[in-house]
Amino acid sequence: MNNFTIIGIDDKDHPELPEQARAAIVTHHVFSGGKRHHEIMRDYLPEDHLWIDITVPLDDVFHQYENHPDIVVFASGDPLFFGFANTVLKRLPDAKITLIPTFNSLQTLAHRILLPYHDMHVVSLTGRPWLEFDRALIEGQEKIGVLTDREHTPATIAERMLRYGYDNYIMYVGEALGSTTETVRILVPDDATALTFRHPNCLILHRTYERQRHFGIPERDFELLDGRANMITKAPIRLLTLAQLDLRRYQTLWDIGFCTGSVSIEAKLQFPHLHVVAFEQRPEGKRLMEINATRFGTPGIISRIGDFLQAELDDLPVPDAVFIGGHGGHMDQIVRKISEHLLPNGIIVFNSVSKQSQELFAETVKQHGFTLVSTQHVAIDDHNPIVIMKAQRI
Repeated sequence: MNNFTIIGIDDKDHPELPEQARAAIVTHHVFSGGKRHHEIMRDYLPEDHLWIDITVPLDDVFHQYENHPDIVVFASGDPLFFGFANTVLKRLPDAKITLIPTFNSLQTLAHRILLPYHDMHVVSLTGRPWLEFDRALIEGQEKIGVLTDREHTPATIAERMLRYGYDNYIMYVGEALGSTTETVRILVPDDATALTFRHPNCLILHRTYERQRHFGIPERDFELLDGRANMITKAPIRLLTLAQLDLRRYQTLWDIGFCTGSVSIEAKLQFPHLHVVAFEQRPEGKRLMEINATRFGTPGIISRIGDFLQAELDDLPVPDAVFIGGHGGHMDQIVRKISEHLLPNGIIVFNSVSKQSQELFAETVKQHGFTLVSTQHVAIDDHNPIVIMKAQRI
């Protein structure tokens, strides 16, 4: 069984280590951490020490750890805060771990700007996709602490915010916090896009005003396909459809035949945790999705243009909920392809506009092992009645 002492440090050239950390260093021979940590700590270590660099792939690092039962690891800030201690816990659950933390970078930045941070929503973009950051923006979190990397920089973050209309934040950017060259800058997103930032850095976004978050976007506010208002799912039907999809329980929605993107966009607004993948055969769909997603502040929707039946799907998040917005006479093939990818207990929702399509969907899902679990008959104003149908593979 491995014994790990994991010490959190900042970027000071000569960190002020607590007595517990100094005692661990003088009684150990094997040390590990990033290359930057080695440079900071080199003068503190025994002359004959062995250093194991933490680099990818991590499998190689942990293979080296197998040969050494007692290791001191240096990590940034609090090792349990998106840090290396979490990796050790996951890979070696039986290991004995002693933690000696210090302030993490976002705590340090909050201290520098005298900002209470007990209510701060934290997002890591360090080697991670945009999903949780997008979610925080859509939810309108008042304070968002962001851990960055060399691709998700304060500049690229500001660009994404502005693209989707989130100019309602002040940016506090800390660079090389704890070092003798640390800087803290107060910016608006417009300014940040044109700047370069030293690594490592982190930032805190502080909301200046609440941005409107729609619940049932009026059809007239969308960019429409050739201006045709009848080519969009009406707001009441859209919300009832989302209710049938029950998206709080699910992680990934596929929207097949998105047209203007109204269902995908409404789903992302109401359920920002979702991965949303939208398919549309008409090439005009690409422009419509870009315009409407930007207009209503829903980053992160993946759109695919072309025939769904010919689409490569293996690189996409696997769905547990699917909305069929159009089938083009290929209901059987579409449901078959969905069934090949849908997770167990996943659901399909279809809005039928005719008795014929209602019967077709009911028969098709039954043939592919689904159970029709509910139907809702809805009429809005003078529009044709809609039947919202939900099938589940139980």
